[in-house]
Amino acid sequence: MKQPHKEAAPLLPTPLMQLATGFWSFKTYAGAIDVGLFDLLAGGRELTMEEVSGELGIADRPADLLLAGCASLGLLDKSGSRYRNSELSEEYLVEGRPYYFGGFVRYLDRREYPAWQSIVQALRTNRPLTWTPGTQESLFDTEDSETLQLFWDCMYSISTFTARALATAYDFTRHTRLLDVGGGAGAFPIELCRLFGNLSATVLELPHVCDLARQKITDAELNETVDTVVGDFIRDPELPRGYDTIILSMILHDWDEQNGRALLRKCRTALPPDGAVLICELLLNDERTGPPAAALMGMNMLVETEGGKNYSAAEYHDWLLEAGFARVEVLPLNSAGANGVVVGHVS
Repeated sequence: MKQPHKEAAPLLPTPLMQLATGFWSFKTYAGAIDVGLFDLLAGGRELTMEEVSGELGIADRPADLLLAGCASLGLLDKSGSRYRNSELSEEYLVEGRPYYFGGFVRYLDRREYPAWQSIVQALRTNRPLTWTPGTQESLFDTEDSETLQLFWDCMYSISTFTARALATAYDFTRHTRLLDVGGGAGAFPIELCRLFGNLSATVLELPHVCDLARQKITDAELNETVDTVVGDFIRDPELPRGYDTIILSMILHDWDEQNGRALLRKCRTALPPDGAVLICELLLNDERTGPPAAALMGMNMLVETEGGKNYSAAEYHDWLLEAGFARVEVLPLNSAGANGVVVGHVS
């Protein structure tokens, strides 16, 4: 029996609508953090819309819309007429929690979101939008201490989970001394040294960042295992020696290829024969067509840096061989901060 002809599904602009309105989700999320919604519902509190309205000091209509928006995004759960934090929000969006993520959202909202509104300027000029080269030394050269604190807090939160993912993907029992180059507040050394008793570690950072790292190390009660050393991995001619593994996490995407290759040559020179360098990044595929997280992080590098971009594992493979590493392996990671680690082995 002849089957009836099925017409092809019409091509609809629905995906374009979703892309065009993506900022609605972000600004709803950021607004809820700024008015204190998740803090209000912390500890299992369940409130009606009217109670939320009264306690936050906002009118019923915006309270109703905010609650519906956050529930639709999976940030709130609802039972009857009462709202409560979802498990995700309770864990990461209540201020004071160990891995509070709200600092990252505030950083994006206050620093990057306004800059992204001028993205065409960055595309046409090939210059960053969040700072001014020539008058500022780097994107971290700012008198806005609150913004910097938000940045380092959010990077610590993200890096903690990347470090845990790395610990399951790579065998650190073969190493004893770890150097985290540009390691921020020390999330990688802290997490890895907790998980691997054979490891001790050092954070290489700028002076004011070392101060932040030392506080985190003290809070983690790891002063006997993790330390800091002041340095500038771009300007210094060499990296410290005495380490058999070096981590570069979300570092190489901040720089152009010339600086990235030069840093890998410094790593190779500093490492012993049994050493390795681990590059943790959101890696593009070899065709440079995705995944979106890596490609869009690359666009953010246009906004934030002079020469940074996200690279593919194949590109890092070539850089590592050119730097003198004997072999390269690529391991997948499941983390917000990295989808893979490219490992360069000295031998």
